[in-house]
Amino acid sequence: MLAAAFLFNLGQGVLRPSLPLYLQRSFTANYRMVTLIPVVFGAGKWMASLPTGYLLDRFGRPLMIWGLLLIAIIDLASIMTSSYSVFLGFRALGGVGWAMFATVATTAMVSVPAVQRRGRAVSLLLMSETAGLLLGSAVGGWLYQSVAAVGPFIFEAACMLVAAVAVGRWAALPAARSSVTGGSHDWRLLRTVLRTPGVLAMGVTNAVLIAIQAGVLVFLFPLYLANRVGVGPEAVGFFISVSVLGRLLALWFGGSSSDRWGRMRVLIPGLLIYAALLGSVSVLKHSVVLGFWSLAIGAAAGLVAPLPTAIIGDQVQPSLQGVAIGWLRMMTDSGQIVGPLVMGALADGVDLSTPFLVGSALLMMVAGQCRRQAKAISTSLSAGQGDA
Repeated sequence: MLAAAFLFNLGQGVLRPSLPLYLQRSFTANYRMVTLIPVVFGAGKWMASLPTGYLLDRFGRPLMIWGLLLIAIIDLASIMTSSYSVFLGFRALGGVGWAMFATVATTAMVSVPAVQRRGRAVSLLLMSETAGLLLGSAVGGWLYQSVAAVGPFIFEAACMLVAAVAVGRWAALPAARSSVTGGSHDWRLLRTVLRTPGVLAMGVTNAVLIAIQAGVLVFLFPLYLANRVGVGPEAVGFFISVSVLGRLLALWFGGSSSDRWGRMRVLIPGLLIYAALLGSVSVLKHSVVLGFWSLAIGAAAGLVAPLPTAIIGDQVQPSLQGVAIGWLRMMTDSGQIVGPLVMGALADGVDLSTPFLVGSALLMMVAGQCRRQAKAISTSLSAGQGDA
């Protein structure tokens, strides 16, 4: 599973730096046309995540392989079209395939028999994803320039096929079926999931985390470094790499420490530390200090990243975990779509430092929400409603 997650994100990472270049070369795309690609891709994920959670009980683990094969077909079809609108539709379908893989993979990791290892299991999945994206992003531009303009698409398709082979044997093994009355088609299951203590709060938390990640750290932090600090492109790349490294290093600590000390005891302080680091970026100007701050921000983001998923895995009974993870993924995709739009508007309409301050305020708000939910979660666990 971890090998498949690495390969999946390796292919995605290779495409990230080369896709805008391909669009300009093949379709003479302007900035609006380029930015529409992640929007439709995110919309495809958003629409498919929750239905995949329902279909998981009916069709089982092969859904993951179907998602991988769908992305591979979409990659090959994308390089054969000369129409931008058709290409846009293909990328939306690619988002559907992404949701099919990611929902099944995440559900598998939260379904580990030993609850005391659930945090580490989710952390390992995120570490595999991050490592794949990091390596793929590093070689994507080289593939485009040195091999061929369509090379990244073919490489991603190959990664998907190898990943499908990697999980083929595991996907063929029988999995436990749901014992919930009504079956996987009963949309009342979502109501049951959302009534479980902590589920709504963790969905909002995950949406805020990805909104800040996509809307502030990925898009606006490089601009802040270039425009306000005055560093060059090479230094910007170094700071972003340091941030990704910090995230990678902290992912394991976040999951394993939550297994040992409790999820909320790690999540709430982690959110507050993240808020303090993010809010103070706007007052920092020295490049050396910003280097350490980049590492710390990435570490804070990695510390809290696996915990909402692990908490939902603790709270929701195994027969409903597919639906719960599908809903959590849908909330995450909502943050990925809305975050860049809102944070970009704040940067344009107010000031470039405003998104950092707003992000800090949002993190403090969700930390307070998590603190209020901690008692309800503890009560439900004591009553035997959860798994931990």
